[in-house]
Amino acid sequence: MKPEERARQTIDEQLSQAGWIVQDFKDIDLSAGSGIAIREFPLTTGFADYMLFVDRKAVGVVEAKPVGVKLTEVAEQTEKYVQGLPDNFPAYVHKLLPFAYESTSVETHFRDLRDPAPRSRRVFHFHRPETLLEWAKQKETLRARMRKLPVLNIGNLRDCQVEAINGLEKAFASDRQRSLIQMATGAGKSFTAVSFVYRLIKFANAKRILFLVDRSNLAKQAFKEFQTYTTPDDGRKFTELYNVQRLQSNTIDPVNKVVITTIQRLFSMLKGDSDFEAENEERSGFEIMPEAKEHIVGYNPKMPIETFDFIITDEAHRSIYNLWRQVLEYFDSFLIGLTATPSKQTIGFFHNNLVSNYSHEAAVADGVNVGFEVYRIRTNITEKGSKIEAGSFVTLRSRMTRKTLWQELDDDFQYTANQLDRDVVAKDQIRLVVRTFRDRLFTEIFPGRTEVPKTLVFAKDDNHAEEIVGIIREEFGKGNNFCKKITYRTTDEKPDELVTAFRTSYDPRIAVTVDMISTGTDIKPLECLLFMRDVRSRNYFEQMKGRGTRVIDPTDLQAVTPDAKVKTHFMIVDAVGVCENEKTDSRPLERKKTTPFDKLLHSVALDIRDEDTVSSLAGRLARLDRAIGPADRKEIESKAGQTIKQIVHRLLDAVDPDKQEVRAQEKFGVEAPSDEQIQTAYKEMADDACKIFDNATLRNLIIDIKKRNDIVIDEVSTDTLAEAGFSADAKEKAKTVVSTFQRFIDENKDELLALQILYSQPYGKRHLTYAHVQELAERIQKPPYALTPEAVWNAYERLEAAKVKKAGAKRLLTDIVSLVRYASGKMKILEPHTEFVDHRFEEWLADQKKSGVTFSGEQMEWLNMIKDHIATSVSVGIDDFEFAPFQQKGGAVHVYEVFGEKLEQILDELNERLVA
Repeated sequence: MKPEERARQTIDEQLSQAGWIVQDFKDIDLSAGSGIAIREFPLTTGFADYMLFVDRKAVGVVEAKPVGVKLTEVAEQTEKYVQGLPDNFPAYVHKLLPFAYESTSVETHFRDLRDPAPRSRRVFHFHRPETLLEWAKQKETLRARMRKLPVLNIGNLRDCQVEAINGLEKAFASDRQRSLIQMATGAGKSFTAVSFVYRLIKFANAKRILFLVDRSNLAKQAFKEFQTYTTPDDGRKFTELYNVQRLQSNTIDPVNKVVITTIQRLFSMLKGDSDFEAENEERSGFEIMPEAKEHIVGYNPKMPIETFDFIITDEAHRSIYNLWRQVLEYFDSFLIGLTATPSKQTIGFFHNNLVSNYSHEAAVADGVNVGFEVYRIRTNITEKGSKIEAGSFVTLRSRMTRKTLWQELDDDFQYTANQLDRDVVAKDQIRLVVRTFRDRLFTEIFPGRTEVPKTLVFAKDDNHAEEIVGIIREEFGKGNNFCKKITYRTTDEKPDELVTAFRTSYDPRIAVTVDMISTGTDIKPLECLLFMRDVRSRNYFEQMKGRGTRVIDPTDLQAVTPDAKVKTHFMIVDAVGVCENEKTDSRPLERKKTTPFDKLLHSVALDIRDEDTVSSLAGRLARLDRAIGPADRKEIESKAGQTIKQIVHRLLDAVDPDKQEVRAQEKFGVEAPSDEQIQTAYKEMADDACKIFDNATLRNLIIDIKKRNDIVIDEVSTDTLAEAGFSADAKEKAKTVVSTFQRFIDENKDELLALQILYSQPYGKRHLTYAHVQELAERIQKPPYALTPEAVWNAYERLEAAKVKKAGAKRLLTDIVSLVRYASGKMKILEPHTEFVDHRFEEWLADQKKSGVTFSGEQMEWLNMIKDHIATSVSVGIDDFEFAPFQQKGGAVHVYEVFGEKLEQILDELNERLVA
């Protein structure tokens, strides 16, 4: 079956799934159903692959292409068909078919020709016939209506909320599919969301809007926000005008204009589950990622892609990663992210369209948030650990059952600060922290107060939380209602009821949690955060701090804390150094992507053991361990005296900031090691971990095993001339190589993504990547082909010397891209990939100049670095700016400063022009 036939077969199935009846033109029967898709339909401008009819009238066309074709190049062809209706032909729009699709069955583009600026957009699937009928009958499209929204009624909106709504609606008017709102915790993100949802429903006639959260208590909180919202122009409550549904089953009532649910439940619904356990919504979706085997979201006819016009994802940074991302990208919707702490990944997901930016500092200055002060509590055991001497009796307790037994120690038991409260519970350490907090509460922390302020304690895990609760009750001399544990393991009371009581009632005064109410949950009377666990993530720490920033009316505050006058600030009681320890964003393990594996091994043997080198070596070894077989793995273990996993763990321990600090504390006997002491500790740990690579036999064994599993790209050897001219034998061998290479392309062009891309020249979603090229190079080396790029290049050189440029001594893996292009007739001259990229780059610069675009000296420096990166790595993305050579020039932050909003367009153009 030809590629286009295979694509059409799948397109037939997809149209059927969406409710279309697919027919051949000769068998046309428009009475067979509401939605009919007619194959090979004749028009005045040619034959449409599929003509779409709804209720016997034409509404659109589908242009089908083989998998891998660049769909943007097909759009003009579709344009001819939508304008090719015969006179007096029954259609909803006279002489124009409003809806145009291009599809390869793997990728589908759609546009509405009635939009103010019709632009193709990727869709997961085809729309249903009734949807196109509804759209066709509308006088204006959604995108047209969003350009005519009335001026915002400011009313009681804060300036930051006005800025967010206006920025968002400006993005909508420009047809920006994704927008991100950054607003400090407590600044009113939910109220802002309800405000623009109301405008989208009333003035833009949005059909249905999804409000997506990642925990059930946040869904309840959002639902309450809609219930209490008073519309600024009508005066009635939102829920009096429009139906709002908080999903508690896997069924959406079609009358609802707003649907609120967790991303976990939505994922379950897309999979086709009939129901979903409510308890699965208690924990954050960020923490309970689905199993890898569940990673593919398929089309669900019960929930078509047009179910929602808009999707709002609250605390967006938790819902865009890994498997959850596909849930958002399933729907043909505008995506709106709300977050207080956007990461670079979040901003990138929303296409760098940050429509408003309202920081915590600005919120404090405006009186929208309150600031904080830090009260530090240190104990020796907290910072150094302790030792239990031999002969002592200790209690051992099961983590799961909490069953205890006594045991006498035969040897001293030494534990570190990092083991505290996970492997070891030191009750007196907890007691001392709690007692100190109690004794200083009304004299230093909240002087003059008599009521314990609403306090949230962060524990390491559920067992730790259990210990803290018991000791707080003892030390304060209070009953159970005074202090409650609010975690996912709370069994005697429902967690959401406990949260409500903590927010609105006098008791409990103190709540102990792990992470259930560490983010998102609104508890305005909260005045104190007690950290008994450390946090290394900057984003997570900011979210945890955000629980205390919210302002509250003095009357409401006094209703739960009678002796409080006004909330002017909140206190952080730091018992673990959480405010002092360095916070980091997650960093990739592989930090030296361009350094060959054998050079990394030799580097550590030569005492080059900086953190980037050690971390990168750990990453390469971990990848090697996954790639090799049991025999190779056992051979390495026999030479090394330890497994690859053990080697990797020691390397990673060396670059772990926590473990470096512990080693420095132990080595120098200090509570707070200096930077120099930590660096000394790191040097020792790195040397210990890397000592094994002093063994040349082990290094060579690892390199040899990697050679057996990877393709070797020799970038250093200098070749010498062995023959000039073509002997009959050499020519025949060269013909065989070229023939085999051509056969390889023909037999694999539908399976290998790199060949799909290169052979059919697609666009957008199908950008070529270095991984695609590696896959191609690995496949060509395997039987039955057993070729290498060098062998193919030499064969072409023998047969067609006048058309082949020498690849040179420095061969690159990316030269295989040139080989495929040349073999498929897309290049007249076979030249190294770097030269091809250089030529395309100069052509692109010339086109820019003709268009009146000029670049500064600094911009040209960056453009040349980007060009060189594409030459060696095939493509460039935002993440690449975090590595050399870009990092040395300021990385992703600075490149945005250099190019501004044009960066994304420039990268797209260069990725396309320099490789396509």
